[in-house]
Amino acid sequence: MAKKKEISVEAKLRALYDLQLIDSRIDEIRNVRGELPLEVEDLEDEVAGLNTRIANLNNDVASIETDINNKKLAIDESKALMKKYDEQQQKVRNNREFDSLSKEIEYQDLEIQLSEKRINEYKAKIAQKNELVETTKEKLEKQEKHLSHKKAELDAILQETQKEEELLIQKSQEFGESLDKHLYSAYNRIRTKVKNGLAVVAIERGASGGSYFTIPPQVQLEIANRKKITIDEHSGRILVDAALAEEEKVKMDKLFS
Repeated sequence: MAKKKEISVEAKLRALYDLQLIDSRIDEIRNVRGELPLEVEDLEDEVAGLNTRIANLNNDVASIETDINNKKLAIDESKALMKKYDEQQQKVRNNREFDSLSKEIEYQDLEIQLSEKRINEYKAKIAQKNELVETTKEKLEKQEKHLSHKKAELDAILQETQKEEELLIQKSQEFGESLDKHLYSAYNRIRTKVKNGLAVVAIERGASGGSYFTIPPQVQLEIANRKKITIDEHSGRILVDAALAEEEKVKMDKLFS
């Protein structure tokens, strides 16, 4: 396998700064989206949860209605038995049989009263659950509108930036692959640790970009000579000179214009 062609330190610095410009633009695009993708995902989960709750409540109502129907059947059975026992009472020959049938009639009457009580309790439960269904439906309608609005907002941003982001990601990979693995790994490691993901910064007014710590003139001269890669001892970022940074910005603007 052929070795990767050795490139100069200056070429590495330019590639690093170009990579930083590209990655910073990707960061800007993603910052515009902000929390929108997560908001949409959370709203979708909430809408799904509300739909599930409504389905469960409706299933509960159906189950309770089945219980009511069963109690109504039990009442009909008790009434039929009471009629039967009443007819039998007309034919009894002694008080013992009459009293026995009277107890059966009394028992069935109590069963009817108990069933009617249960039916009223079940109806109260249904009313309560139907009220919850309506409340949940109102919340669902509100959240569905909110979700629709957020999706439209996200889709508009994606439509505007998706192609650019895809191109930038491709270019970021290309520039990353042009660097040796150790340097690329160091770049990514610095990016995760520093503010705004700026791993490579230019010297501005004698200090590293975004820092108030002055860089000694001798170090500034070494950076301008582009013979070695210099790490800012205060911020931990890779430093490039302002002229190189300006040249690469112009080049990148032309590339992506």
